[in-house]
Amino acid sequence: MPTWLSVTILLVLLALAYWAMRQGWRRRERRSEATVPAVPGAPADLGAPRTDPLEAVYVSSTTAGDWLDRVNAHDLGVRSAAQVQVFDAGVLVRRTGAADVFVPAAQVRGVGTASGMAGKFMGRDGLVVLTWAPDAAPEVGPLLDTGLLVRHRADRPRLVDAVRTLVPTTAGGTA
Repeated sequence: MPTWLSVTILLVLLALAYWAMRQGWRRRERRSEATVPAVPGAPADLGAPRTDPLEAVYVSSTTAGDWLDRVNAHDLGVRSAAQVQVFDAGVLVRRTGAADVFVPAAQVRGVGTASGMAGKFMGRDGLVVLTWAPDAAPEVGPLLDTGLLVRHRADRPRLVDAVRTLVPTTAGGTA
């Protein structure tokens, strides 16, 4: 087989593979837009800061409990460098190259650490995972898990503790 034909076939196969991956990403984005129609925007007044801005990597957001089901709608599936800061009004994740993510305090459902989620798996409890409701009424849609890889290990417990103060309490303790 001539070299030019081999190269042409290889390029066509690569283009076809890229097209198929792109179609899969778009299909996942449409499906996640149906389950997560909108995400909250940050208010003008965030209140008092509870932490300094912490350097992190925004790993991804997934449906709660299913860390392989990445949510692609509204740039939630885009991994990016970020600064995360906790305020009285909620958690603000300022991202580079993607839309910022704001989680209102009333919509925070839990926080903890984990070894990984879609897009990033690492050693024990390296990610801070924020569980939240994208809609003020959680029965309307699914809960989301958002993974943040905090750059400095010492900042991880500070972030978890600050977010934990936002989790609404119930008669049985924290939700």
